[in-house]
Amino acid sequence: MTVEHLELIVEEASMEAALRLLLPKMVGSLSFEIHSHQGKDDLLSRLPARLRGYRAWLPENWSIVVVIDRDNTDCKKLKKKLETIAADAGLPTRTAAKTAAYLVVNRLAIEELEAWYFGDWEAVRAAYPLVPSSAPRSSKYRHPDAIRGGTWEAFERLLQGAGYFKGGLAKIEAARAVAQHMVPSRNKSPSFCALRDVLAEMAG
Repeated sequence: MTVEHLELIVEEASMEAALRLLLPKMVGSLSFEIHSHQGKDDLLSRLPARLRGYRAWLPENWSIVVVIDRDNTDCKKLKKKLETIAADAGLPTRTAAKTAAYLVVNRLAIEELEAWYFGDWEAVRAAYPLVPSSAPRSSKYRHPDAIRGGTWEAFERLLQGAGYFKGGLAKIEAARAVAQHMVPSRNKSPSFCALRDVLAEMAG
C-alpha cells in the first residue's frame, strides 16, 4: 500500500511531543498530524466517534495510527478493544485485514512512553549527562518493556537521583529533551520497535 499522510491518535501531550521529533526520523518526508488527548480514558471514549468521522472522508492514501499506553491493562484485551472500535467504525486494521489495504494500525507503548527512553539510554544521557550510564545494566531496567512499578516513576527516580526534576518529572519537557537524541534503529524497547517497523512499512 502507498501511504502519503499519517494521522496519529495518542493519549497525552508528552507522547505527542516525543513523536513530533521522532517521526521525521522514521517516516522521512511523509506528512503527518498528531492528535493528543487527556489520558487513556479520554482517548478511548472519543475514539469511536473520531474513527467514524474518518470513515466518512479519509482519502485512500491516508492511514491512522493509534498509540496508547498499556499501563496496567491486559495488553491482549486492550488491543482487542482498539481493534473492535476500528471494526465498528468500518475501518480495516493491519491486524484484521486479509490484504495490505488497511487503514488503521493500533500500537501499545508497554508499559508507558518512558519505556522507550530506557530502550535508548544513550539518548537519555545525551539529554541528562549526570544520569549514570550503568542504569540499563541493572536487572530492574534491563528489559525496557518489563519494568515493574511504573515506568515513568522509575525514570523519575533515576533522574532525580542525578539531580534533575527535584520537584517532579516534567513529562513534556523530558519527552522533547530525550526524543531529539533518540536513534530509532538502536532502541531496545520491543513496543517501540513494533511501532518503528510498521511506520517503516507504511513509509515504503
